[in-house]
Amino acid sequence: MYRDKQLAIKQKRRTPEKTLLLIALFGGSLGSFIGMRVCRHKTKHPKFSIGLPILILVHISILLFILLSIQA
Repeated sequence: MYRDKQLAIKQKRRTPEKTLLLIALFGGSLGSFIGMRVCRHKTKHPKFSIGLPILILVHISILLFILLSIQA
């Protein structure tokens, strides 16, 4: 998020939203969410402001399922 924010400020070619969302989908949801809040970037986009918290919950659920499956 920081890099994309800097590119936006400089009005240069930016990282596509699809790429940012794919990074979040494949395990970077928490980092993307923190970056979004710290850099105040993409905070008004529902894909990010609603989608990332939901994705974090999905990742936590998957992690808990895996951890509980290992213990059983």
